[in-house]
Amino acid sequence: MSSILTNSSAMVALQTLTQINKNLGVTQGQISTGKKVDTARDNASVWAISQTMQSDVDGFKGINDALATGGAAVAVARTASESITGLLGQIKSKIVAAQDPSASQSKLQTDISELIGQIGSVVAAAQFNGLNLVNGTNASVDVLASLDRASDGSVSASSITVSGQDLSIGSGGAITNAFTGSGGTTGANAENFSETLDAAATVDIGFGANADYTAGDKLTISIGDRTATYTVTTEDVAVGNVAAETIAVGVADAIRGLGLTVNTTVDAGVITLTNDGADAITVVGNSLEAGAGGLGALSTLNVDNGGGGNAAAALAAIEGLIQTSIDAAAAFGSSQARIDNQSEFVSKLTDSLKTGIGALVDADMEEASARLQALQVQQQLATQSLSIANQAPQNILSLFR
Repeated sequence: MSSILTNSSAMVALQTLTQINKNLGVTQGQISTGKKVDTARDNASVWAISQTMQSDVDGFKGINDALATGGAAVAVARTASESITGLLGQIKSKIVAAQDPSASQSKLQTDISELIGQIGSVVAAAQFNGLNLVNGTNASVDVLASLDRASDGSVSASSITVSGQDLSIGSGGAITNAFTGSGGTTGANAENFSETLDAAATVDIGFGANADYTAGDKLTISIGDRTATYTVTTEDVAVGNVAAETIAVGVADAIRGLGLTVNTTVDAGVITLTNDGADAITVVGNSLEAGAGGLGALSTLNVDNGGGGNAAAALAAIEGLIQTSIDAAAAFGSSQARIDNQSEFVSKLTDSLKTGIGALVDADMEEASARLQALQVQQQLATQSLSIANQAPQNILSLFR
């Protein structure tokens, strides 16, 4: 049946053309934007996932900046520590030279004082944007390292903690009556001491009953070329504790950690050292008040025996100071390596996230190009079909001729 009121063929052709035009618009949009999901309207679920991932990518860009800044600050601290280690090595060479009685110890002491001043300059200058990790003002610093997204969608930040290292010289002095002496001076209160221990010989090291120990005070016992360091704790000086006894235990443990052929026993706050080796060794004790820098003992180094110094004690003390700077440089080096590794990981992770986002929302341009050509042909055919369908009512006129 033919009708001039209802043209079903034209309606079908029009619906087909409308759908083709819609698909053609979508394909052209993909080609112009390069995305198959450009807005939430295109695919709400995929768009939401891509936006969440994109926000993480933006966050990791900030993390890369934080890692770069933190890495630079640690690099400055490491370089300073290595420089200080080199300067301490030069000081040691001067101290070794001063062991010769015929050397000009006063001139060597002048050189040592200049080198100590240079160390102070290095410590003061070792800052990055105001952050100094070697002067004792910063116990630690947290470097933003990552954004961690949990399965429930919550996000938390994680950091790399870099410990500060105190390489300042400070102004602290020796602890009054720190030791009760040793060997032939047993019972005498002293801030520092030096004893030579022959094979199989024994020496007692007590801790001054008259000393006013404070948390943070440092006690060092050098045996030969190795040094044990103990820092007085708040527990040592707490009410009810006998400081001399608890400190003696801590110092003895530090000495045992040196791995020397020295027998160490503790009784009633007195350490007894016995030389189990065949050669004589030198035992040197040094004390440093809390508040002095990590290299505070530098201020007390004096190799001028004629000017009130002690070249032997200086030689024993410098070993511990060198080890302090070496440990600091090693710690900074480890932290810097970790920051560098994290920065490299974050960079790779960011690239992976971008690739994932692209897989979700980017258009396949080859496919879009082929689809565009097919839809253009379909559009032409649909237009022709609609034109033919619209001519159908004209054919009815021939029936009335």
